[in-house]
Amino acid sequence: MKLIIQIPCLNEEETLPQVIAGLPEEIAGIDTIEYLVIDDGSTDRTVEVARELGVHHILSLGTNRGLGIAFSAGIEKALSLGADIVVNTDGDNQYCGGDIPLLVSPILKNEADLVVGNRPIKDHPEFSLAKKALQVTGSWALRTISRTEVRDAASGFRAFSRDACMKLFIHSRFSYCMETLIQAGNANLRVASVDVGINLQTRPSRLFRGIPQYVLKSGGTIFMMFFLYRPGAFFALLSSGFFVAALGLGIRYSYLAFYLGEGVGRHLASLILLSIFAFWAVLFAALGIIGEINKASRRVNEENLYILRKHERVSR
Repeated sequence: MKLIIQIPCLNEEETLPQVIAGLPEEIAGIDTIEYLVIDDGSTDRTVEVARELGVHHILSLGTNRGLGIAFSAGIEKALSLGADIVVNTDGDNQYCGGDIPLLVSPILKNEADLVVGNRPIKDHPEFSLAKKALQVTGSWALRTISRTEVRDAASGFRAFSRDACMKLFIHSRFSYCMETLIQAGNANLRVASVDVGINLQTRPSRLFRGIPQYVLKSGGTIFMMFFLYRPGAFFALLSSGFFVAALGLGIRYSYLAFYLGEGVGRHLASLILLSIFAFWAVLFAALGIIGEINKASRRVNEENLYILRKHERVSR
């Protein structure tokens, strides 16, 4: 059983030694543990420091391509290196490396395919009240879309089985956290959570500059994931709003024109507006059907890619 711990890095020369020092060198049930640093276009000595620390594998992306792409490239590299389990942690030493045995335990027991480390959000003194509220709200939204029970959807401290790695395909450049959960839920992967600790903050987040940007990026990602992975529900919500409005106008028009006898020509404006609402209701319903067809097609493509990945590993 081979475990690869991957660490996406962008200018982490100061914190990387702390991260490596905290990683386990042996875990019960694991035969081999190797470290993989993904350099996302660092301009400092991150790569040199990784070599000096004896990191087993270093993958350099050349330029800053974003956390989502760095994570995805790391997964591909880990699979090519024969990983049975992949753990992702951050290069800023946010997560406690000593909790990695907790992360991999459900996978070793064959109880889960993906395990998320739940941070102590409500009790963390460095999280503002606004950030705590956003984390809780965002996790609730992700649970709804992904059909999972993860309490900390934004946590990047995760363990993936080999099968999960081969079934996940990241499209977002911003972050992989939300998309992997949604994909896992829609791919019927078993998702579990374990409570983990976190270290004191070493630097501000580079993913966003403040709460407004965090809300904008995270909200946009949730919106796009809902659109991509739940198109039927997404367009049904839009369609139902216009349908209810059209139905209300239809009832009003019928009441005034026929029940009160005011005539069919006195409320043409309502009839025109009803037609417009009805048109948009039908249009969104049709887009929902098309979206579900595209979703099914994408699932087939992802399944083919999964089979290809699996075949390539067997061939090695």
